[in-house]
Amino acid sequence: MTKRTKPIPLHIDYLDIDGRTVPVTATHNPRARRIIVRVDLAAGSVQVTSPSRRGMLNALQFAQEQREWIAERLERVPPPVPFEDGSMVPFRGREHLIHHVVPRRREAAGVGPVWRVRSADTGGVPEICVKGHSDFVQRRVTDWLKLQARTELNEKVLAFAAAFDVRPSRITLRDQTSRWGSCSPSRALSFSWRLIMAPSHVLDYVAVHEVAHLRHMNHGPRFWRLVEEAMPNYEAAKKWLEVHGPGLHRYGADPFGRVDEEDDEDEA
Repeated sequence: MTKRTKPIPLHIDYLDIDGRTVPVTATHNPRARRIIVRVDLAAGSVQVTSPSRRGMLNALQFAQEQREWIAERLERVPPPVPFEDGSMVPFRGREHLIHHVVPRRREAAGVGPVWRVRSADTGGVPEICVKGHSDFVQRRVTDWLKLQARTELNEKVLAFAAAFDVRPSRITLRDQTSRWGSCSPSRALSFSWRLIMAPSHVLDYVAVHEVAHLRHMNHGPRFWRLVEEAMPNYEAAKKWLEVHGPGLHRYGADPFGRVDEEDDEDEA
């Protein structure tokens, strides 16, 4: 079996839509039958796919012609929230203030580049504190959130796997927008690191959902019974993801809307 290759971004351009600069990533994919324009509602970006390399300019021109269609869909996109000093971002379902600090030398010795301060200690909202140069805040907060997600998901997955008497081959984190978790035929589990921004019971639900697939690689009655046995209130978490999940992708989003796999998006 040949390994599936992802389309490679060949060109990045911009559209000016209602005074808003929108990044456009033009991609060549020989499997495409026609020029396709997709609007990533999570990142607020546009991807154009051309079936041939020679048609790249035509693809970009086609995106220009679809400005009204793109503008209508972009109206649904909430404003992005960068990981920078003063931003409010969710962590385990609770809003936290990103606070860039320059601690004194003796204070800095005992902490890492990022740490969390509880609301009881701030006298207000909890904080995610970041030290170092301000240019590094985005990357450091992202790395810290991914580390928290990996720790939490590893713990939950192993606990549910023990309860179900199964064992995953590996656990990985990604940043796809089409799904929150997946289970491959090789028993490898993959999760979105953005789950660490959701309430704890939501992360638990996605973990138990994917671990249950190690017993049942479908969504049949036996699968859902297994999920319900481990988490009787899973419906509330499932509903939370449907309503609030897409909004998690606006936090610290890549300005060009790049993700780890091909996504299901609005298409023209």
